[in-house]
Amino acid sequence: MRRPTSLTLRLTLLFSAVATVVLLAFGWVIERSIEEHFAMQDAKELKVVAQAVERSISILQPDYDLTQIKQRFDDILIGHHHPLLSIRSVSGESLYSSAGADLSRVPLPSPEQLLQVNIAQWNDGNHHYRVLIQQIRAKNNTPYTVIIAVAIDFHRRFLKNFHYTLWLMIVGSIAIMGLMSWIAVRQGHRPLHRIVEQISQTSASALNSRLDPATVPTELTELALSFNDLLQRMEEAFTRLANFSADIAHELRTPVTNLMTQTQVVLSQARSADEYQEILYSNMEEYERMAQMISDMLFLAKADNALEPPSREVIDLRSELRNLFDYYEAWAEESHVSLTLEGDAHVQGDRLMLRRALSNLLSNAVRYTPQGSSVTVNIRHTRSAVVIVVKNLGTPIPAEHLPKIFDRFYRTDPSRQRSGEGAGLGLAIVKSIVEAHGGTIVVSSDETGTAFIISLPDDSRSDLHL
Repeated sequence: MRRPTSLTLRLTLLFSAVATVVLLAFGWVIERSIEEHFAMQDAKELKVVAQAVERSISILQPDYDLTQIKQRFDDILIGHHHPLLSIRSVSGESLYSSAGADLSRVPLPSPEQLLQVNIAQWNDGNHHYRVLIQQIRAKNNTPYTVIIAVAIDFHRRFLKNFHYTLWLMIVGSIAIMGLMSWIAVRQGHRPLHRIVEQISQTSASALNSRLDPATVPTELTELALSFNDLLQRMEEAFTRLANFSADIAHELRTPVTNLMTQTQVVLSQARSADEYQEILYSNMEEYERMAQMISDMLFLAKADNALEPPSREVIDLRSELRNLFDYYEAWAEESHVSLTLEGDAHVQGDRLMLRRALSNLLSNAVRYTPQGSSVTVNIRHTRSAVVIVVKNLGTPIPAEHLPKIFDRFYRTDPSRQRSGEGAGLGLAIVKSIVEAHGGTIVVSSDETGTAFIISLPDDSRSDLHL
C-alpha cells in the first residue's frame, strides 16, 4: 500500500497551486488590460483622423484642385502620431496617398462592411499597423475608400518586453510563494510536533500525563482533548488489568496454599484410610473452586474476544425463573428468605447463558437478603424491550461502589473472605451475557433495597453479538 503524501508537502503544493492560479489570472488580466489600452488609444487616434478626413471629403467640390486637396490632407495628418492615409475612389483612382507604406495592399472588407468603420491589424512585411477602413461619400455622392494606418511597432515591442518581465516576475513569485508556504506550514505544524513529542514520551509507566488544551491552537483543542480521553481510558484499563492480575494471583494463591498446607500436614505422619479420604474430599472442594474460577475467566475471555456466539431460541423467562426458584428454594428456606415471581415474557437468546446470568443474580440476591425478607423478580414489557428486575432487601450498596460493581473481582467490602461468595466474577459474567444478547444491565440501591435491572430486546428485535 502506497504511503500517503506528507501533510506539509500537500499543504505546500495546495498553497502554491492557489498562488499560481491567482498570479496567472492577475498576469493575464494586466496583459489584456494594457493591450486593450493601446488598442483603444490607436482606435481613438484613427477615428479622430477619420472624422477630419470625412469632413474634408464631404465638402469636396467636383472641380476640386488636387494640389489644395493634398495640402488639406497633409495638414490633417500634422499633429498626430505619424498616421498614414490613403483615399481612393471606387474605380481605384487615388485621391490621396501619404508617404510611407503602400496602403493599397491592405485587404479590403466586403462592400457591406465598408459602410461601417473597420479597424484591424496589418503587416506589410516590415512593420505592423493598426488600420481603419471606411467608405465616405463626397458632396456629389461619390464614394471614396479611406484607409488610415498608425504604426504599432513600439506598442508591440513594449508589450513583448512587458510580457517577458511580467511572466518572469510571476514565475519568481510562484517560487517564492512556494518557499514561503513551506516555511509557513512548517511553522504552523510546530504545535503539532510538540504534541507528537509529548505523545512519544507517553509510556505505560507515565499514563498520568495530560496535554493542556489551553496551550495548543484552537484547531488542535479537539485533538488534545481526545488524546487526554484516550490516556484516561488507557490508564483505567491498565489499572483494571493490574488489579485483575493481582486479584487472579490472590484468588489462586489461597486454594493452592490450602492444598499445599493440607498435603504437608497429611504427609507429616501416617494416616488412616478414612483420614486420607477426608483430606481428599477437602482438596476436591478446593479443586472445584479453582475449576469454577478458571471456567468463569475463560468465559469472560471468550465474551471479550467474540469467540463463541450464542445460539438462538425462544425462551420462556417465567418458566426458566420458576425452575431456578425450585433450585434455590431449599437454600432460601434455610435462610428464611421468600422468593416471588411476577410477570411473564419471551425473548430470543441462548438458554444456558441467560439461565446462568439469572442464576448468578438470584444467588447474589439470596446471599445478601436478611432473614424474614424476600427476593422479588419482576418481568415486564416496555415499548421495545423486555425488562427483568431482580430486587432484594438488605443493606444498601454505597453509591461510590455502584459504577464498579460489575468489574471483575470487585467486592463492595474487600474484607469479605471467599468462603461462600465465589471469586467476584459473577456480576461480570452477568453483564457479559446481557450485552452479548444486545441488552443492558444497571443497578440501583437505596433504603428500599437493591435492584438489578436487565433490559433485553423483544423477540422480533433481538440482535445477538458476542
